[in-house]
Amino acid sequence: MYADESGSTNDPKQQHFVLAGLSVFERQGFWISTELDNIAAEINPADPGSVELHGSPMFGGKNMWRKIPKETRVELIKRALGVLANAHVSNRVFGCVINKAAISPNDPVEFAFEQLSSRFDQYLLSLHRANDSQRGLIIFDKSTYETTIQNLAADFRTNGHTWGVLRNFAEVPLFIDSRASRLIQLADLVAYAIFRNYEFGDNQFYSIIEHRIDSAGGLRHGLYERL
Repeated sequence: MYADESGSTNDPKQQHFVLAGLSVFERQGFWISTELDNIAAEINPADPGSVELHGSPMFGGKNMWRKIPKETRVELIKRALGVLANAHVSNRVFGCVINKAAISPNDPVEFAFEQLSSRFDQYLLSLHRANDSQRGLIIFDKSTYETTIQNLAADFRTNGHTWGVLRNFAEVPLFIDSRASRLIQLADLVAYAIFRNYEFGDNQFYSIIEHRIDSAGGLRHGLYERL
């Protein structure tokens, strides 16, 4: 799973915090990255690697996106999310949406990571029961939450979380620079799409990926809401 957050834990003007991402079978990663590279190449054909696909800067027209018309920026976000929407059915969305006031004074990061990791673990367990055993790994963008999440993951594997012990992870979470990974950038777009839906009631991005949220038997397991 490639994961990222959207929304600030400290900004009182924002009601919600989102931790979300996408699970990708390893052989799917190259195809998704190539499709995203092609989108980035439309902005800078000479150096597509310099183009980072991040939801907030793209939508708000910040940094390198200032000179790009808003309608173009919005369309690029939709097309990037469309890569996931049209990818192999095994690629799933997982997320946790928290109204920060609803869990105060608890830490939104801790709460969200417990939900995200346990739901991914249950998904891996469901694969195992279907004779498709896989070990999972969560890869995050480098962030100020790295120490918190690493400690939580180690504790969940040994002492357990609210619903049990994580049993299907190959390793504690890894953290990489988003500039090096299109899949981390896509996780950022997924988290931003979910955040805009809940924070602003804007579902133009969320509606593209909503059908990829992990579900089984008509029940949606992949997205937790604490509102």
